[in-house]
Amino acid sequence: MVRVKETYPVLGISCASCVKKIEDVLNKTDGVIEANVNFATEKLTIEYDNDRLDIKKIDKIVKSIGFELIT
Repeated sequence: MVRVKETYPVLGISCASCVKKIEDVLNKTDGVIEANVNFATEKLTIEYDNDRLDIKKIDKIVKSIGFELIT
Protein backbone atom coordinates (compact mmCIF):
# COMPACT_ATOMS: atom_id res chain seq x y z
CA MET A 1 0.00 0.00 0.00
CA VAL A 2 1.30 3.41 -0.98
CA ARG A 3 -0.35 6.11 1.13
CA VAL A 4 -0.63 9.52 -0.50
CA LYS A 5 -1.86 12.67 1.23
CA GLU A 6 -2.62 15.72 -0.90
CA THR A 7 -4.63 18.94 -0.78
CA TYR A 8 -6.63 20.36 -3.69
CA PRO A 9 -8.88 23.41 -4.15
CA VAL A 10 -12.50 22.51 -4.88
CA LEU A 11 -14.84 24.68 -6.95
CA GLY A 12 -18.54 24.85 -6.19
CA ILE A 13 -18.55 24.71 -2.39
CA SER A 14 -21.19 27.11 -1.13
CA CYS A 15 -22.40 25.66 2.17
CA ALA A 16 -21.75 23.16 4.94
CA SER A 17 -23.97 20.63 3.14
CA CYS A 18 -21.56 20.70 0.19
CA VAL A 19 -18.70 19.86 2.53
CA LYS A 20 -20.64 16.99 4.08
CA LYS A 21 -21.64 15.61 0.67
CA ILE A 22 -18.05 15.55 -0.62
CA GLU A 23 -16.69 14.04 2.60
CA ASP A 24 -19.43 11.40 2.81
CA VAL A 25 -18.97 10.23 -0.77
CA LEU A 26 -15.18 10.17 -0.66
CA ASN A 27 -14.94 8.53 2.76
CA LYS A 28 -17.12 5.68 1.47
CA THR A 29 -14.91 5.23 -1.61
CA ASP A 30 -12.71 2.13 -1.70
CA GLY A 31 -9.09 3.19 -1.31
CA VAL A 32 -9.78 6.47 0.54
CA ILE A 33 -8.25 6.48 4.00
CA GLU A 34 -9.55 9.91 4.99
CA ALA A 35 -11.10 12.89 3.22
CA ASN A 36 -11.66 16.29 4.84
CA VAL A 37 -12.97 19.47 3.26
CA ASN A 38 -12.24 22.89 4.77
CA PHE A 39 -15.24 25.11 4.06
CA ALA A 40 -13.35 28.38 4.72
CA THR A 41 -10.51 27.63 2.32
CA GLU A 42 -12.58 25.45 -0.06
CA LYS A 43 -9.87 22.79 -0.06
CA LEU A 44 -9.99 19.02 0.07
CA THR A 45 -7.29 17.17 1.98
CA ILE A 46 -7.38 13.52 1.04
CA GLU A 47 -5.30 10.54 2.07
CA TYR A 48 -5.66 7.48 -0.12
CA ASP A 49 -4.06 4.19 -1.17
CA ASN A 50 -2.36 4.93 -4.49
CA ASP A 51 -2.37 1.22 -5.35
CA ARG A 52 -6.20 1.22 -5.45
CA LEU A 53 -7.07 4.79 -6.40
CA ASP A 54 -5.53 7.76 -8.21
CA ILE A 55 -6.29 11.45 -8.46
CA LYS A 56 -8.02 11.05 -11.83
CA LYS A 57 -10.57 8.68 -10.26
CA ILE A 58 -11.01 11.00 -7.28
CA ASP A 59 -11.57 13.93 -9.64
CA LYS A 60 -14.18 11.92 -11.56
CA ILE A 61 -16.03 11.07 -8.32
CA VAL A 62 -16.03 14.71 -7.18
CA LYS A 63 -17.29 15.87 -10.60
CA SER A 64 -20.07 13.25 -10.50
CA ILE A 65 -21.55 14.96 -7.42
CA GLY A 66 -21.35 18.48 -8.85
CA PHE A 67 -17.97 19.87 -7.79
CA GLU A 68 -14.60 20.32 -9.46
CA LEU A 69 -11.10 19.62 -8.18
CA ILE A 70 -8.29 21.88 -9.29
CA THR A 71 -5.41 19.46 -9.87
